[in-house]
Amino acid sequence: MTGPEHGGPSEAAAVRHYVTGLAATVREAVLEARHRAGSRLVRGHSPGGDAQFGLDDIAEAATWKYVADRDLPVAVYSEDRGLQYHGTDPAHLLVVDPIDGTRPAVAGLESATVSVAVARMSRRPRIADVEHAILMELRTGAYLYGDRATPGITAHGYDRPLPALTRTTDPARMLWSLEFNGHPAHLMTEAYGHLIDRSANTGGVFVFNSATWSISRVLTGQLDAYVDIGNRLLRDDPALLPEFERVGNGRVLHLFPYDIAAAVFLAERAGAVITDGYGQPLGDTVLTDLSIANQRSCVAASTPELHRALLSTIRWKE
Repeated sequence: MTGPEHGGPSEAAAVRHYVTGLAATVREAVLEARHRAGSRLVRGHSPGGDAQFGLDDIAEAATWKYVADRDLPVAVYSEDRGLQYHGTDPAHLLVVDPIDGTRPAVAGLESATVSVAVARMSRRPRIADVEHAILMELRTGAYLYGDRATPGITAHGYDRPLPALTRTTDPARMLWSLEFNGHPAHLMTEAYGHLIDRSANTGGVFVFNSATWSISRVLTGQLDAYVDIGNRLLRDDPALLPEFERVGNGRVLHLFPYDIAAAVFLAERAGAVITDGYGQPLGDTVLTDLSIANQRSCVAASTPELHRALLSTIRWKE
């Protein structure tokens, strides 16, 4: 992943080839293994505390084999294995969620992706340092890709030009997704149950269990918004910690860096509005830190008007 210029066109093309190959390799391994005995069984928990299924083991192994089979020195941060180094003095850090949406994947549903973000290796790399990103759909192989050398994002395998952001501004008409994994249901419905009631009939409400899928559907124009507010609720009221630990295997399971690194980069370049639950940019999120302090909330919308409406209408704890 090197070229004559630091970050120049030749390097961008090399990185795209590398990460597209990585995502395709992981996808192929997952599709081959998803019906095997044990793929749906929980084998343990990731370093962040999320349940890891047998299918996750396959995807993680495929990720590392792809990296290890190549001469290029890289650092890899993945959901299950944390930070690993291949070779010496790597110039790049790959932040990989081999399956974002494992539960849909083991169920044979479409809402799962391979997520890869690439940043220059540094002492404390952040989402703001991401230079390349890809989200590849596990079911179809279609993908969204972006890099800093090229304006906007590019799409492969879709039947129309992308991005295709909607112009929705009214929460009553929005098609949106929200998160429940690791989030006490009663806290979520207290915060936006009224928005569910308001939009479920004249818009649409979905739970996909995949942040990358949800955010990417905003970019394809299938959704208008995505909301995951658990981390803000906890920050606003630390006394809620036992509630979140109760539903999170004794851990806090909010958005980790590998959940959103690629999606945030692509959403920003596509023109969507994506912030944390306070309306602040997500760029300061450290890519290799799973601590509660570095976990995030997220509000993504196709228009600034809808984003403002969500932030002002959600019932935050005072």
